[in-house]
Amino acid sequence: MTTWDEATRDLDAPLAVLDLDALEVNAADLERRASGTPIRLASKSVRVREIVDRVLARPGWRGVMSYALAEALWLVEHGHDDVFVAYPDLGRAALARLAADETALHRITLAIDSLEHVAALADRVPGGTPLRVAVDVDASLRLGPVHLGVRRSPVRTPAQAAAVARAAQRAGFAVVGMMAYDAQIAGVPDSSRAVRLVKACSDASLRRRRSRVRAALEDVVGTLAFVNGGGTGSLEITGADAALTELAAGSGLIGPTLFDGYDAFTPRPALAFALPVVRRPAADIVTVFSGGYIASGPAGDSRVPSVHAPEGLRMLGAEGAGEVQTPLRGPAAASLRLGDRVWFRHAKAGELAERFDRYHLVRGGELVGEVPTYRGEGRCFG
Repeated sequence: MTTWDEATRDLDAPLAVLDLDALEVNAADLERRASGTPIRLASKSVRVREIVDRVLARPGWRGVMSYALAEALWLVEHGHDDVFVAYPDLGRAALARLAADETALHRITLAIDSLEHVAALADRVPGGTPLRVAVDVDASLRLGPVHLGVRRSPVRTPAQAAAVARAAQRAGFAVVGMMAYDAQIAGVPDSSRAVRLVKACSDASLRRRRSRVRAALEDVVGTLAFVNGGGTGSLEITGADAALTELAAGSGLIGPTLFDGYDAFTPRPALAFALPVVRRPAADIVTVFSGGYIASGPAGDSRVPSVHAPEGLRMLGAEGAGEVQTPLRGPAAASLRLGDRVWFRHAKAGELAERFDRYHLVRGGELVGEVPTYRGEGRCFG
């Protein structure tokens, strides 16, 4: 924190800092954990075009995993040639732009996850539009009635995947890929022996099913261009599955607080934000400007920004992280003056970019520049 504070001493807070040294250490660690399997960069965890470009210039990274078709079209306009939109997008305006752009049609792949989804896409583009599509397969663990994992695709079995592929072919689409994101492995910290056991069980089950689903798809459409799986929290586990041709990661570059509790890796905090002290309601309380940057997901303490420095400050239970001010209590409050900064880390990697229009870049303890976020470039994709 002292380094970031000193490097940005002439800048007004609120501000956000991206530490390039930490970013590069984290990227190298992700590459190590992937053991040679290419990593597709999850753009939602970055939302800074220049950083996306910087990471993809490294060996071991290939292509973008986008979260919206409008974003994918924008990235293609800026030279990206392999963008997989890994979440369903039925926006008519974006689909019309894609259908009318021959270059984008060759460079963008859309996720599909059901017969209903295929029909909706076919209804929104001119007949015969050669959309590139990839089948999103449910990767959750089922133990009787218990569902462990996120609620994504309804496609789970080889037969269901093959049916979706055949429907896509009838619509004139080219089925080129498959995705199976194991959120219950990649997105859950190793907090207990029970969690580790569930992860191991899930991995074993998914490996058997993933290979059968891939085989069923390739019986219908031929060899797939890519089979994607995994995330920051599971690269070394999921990457050992021979059915995969690539992995996905993004959050591990940034090291947000939700990734502090894993056994296999410890990312360096690469992104933080500073808020100025603006009042002192009591001897042991200071109030900072703004701060209500709550992350998505289930409401709770894990989604609230964490005080990084100075140590010994905590939010008030009755107020939490505020819309325009955030009171903090603790022994460190006595040492802070009005105008001093308190540094925070966000719970998620990419969402902070929706709060700041630029990140200030620090390397070797020195301020070396700034880059616009998507917001800073006037873009918001949801």
